[in-house]
Amino acid sequence: TDVPTGQGFAKSLKMDCTTADGSLAAGDRLFIEQQVEGQNLQYLKKGTSSAESTTMSFWVKSNKTGTYICVLEDDNSRSISKSYTISSADTWEKKTITFAGDTSGALDNDNTSGFRVEFWLAAGSTYSSGTLATDWGSTTNANIAVGQVNLADSTSNEWYVTGIQLEAGTSASDFEFLP
Repeated sequence: TDVPTGQGFAKSLKMDCTTADGSLAAGDRLFIEQQVEGQNLQYLKKGTSSAESTTMSFWVKSNKTGTYICVLEDDNSRSISKSYTISSADTWEKKTITFAGDTSGALDNDNTSGFRVEFWLAAGSTYSSGTLATDWGSTTNANIAVGQVNLADSTSNEWYVTGIQLEAGTSASDFEFLP
């Protein structure tokens, strides 16, 4: 029930570190993933010359400040990563991230996963040793989560998220509450 005041949200997702891992192994990773069916993403016109940018907005808070990574990965093994910063410990902050449209790799128009939206919380060197892939391209593990803080390095760490909205375009609208 920890939510930003006055925004209309009743619940948030809380990730609570219960076992500390201060020295991640190369292949260690921790992220929250939401899969979105390809038939629900056709309005993005992905894989065409008219591909739409996508904007994701959300509220987040953590006691661990620093850089966090969000990733969109499609069913064609293409991905794009963007960073956001939690600036103030234990304070709800609204974040808006815009991902460019992708003129390659059309999404299947069916009920299988078209996009995976990932919120990274920890990344070993397998996923963070390259250069952050801020443009659409073939997924390269080393470029997925470069700069990601290690939320798993202390049992006092917590991360909360609520009000996630993914929409076409380059600006975020107010959260759309649907019954």
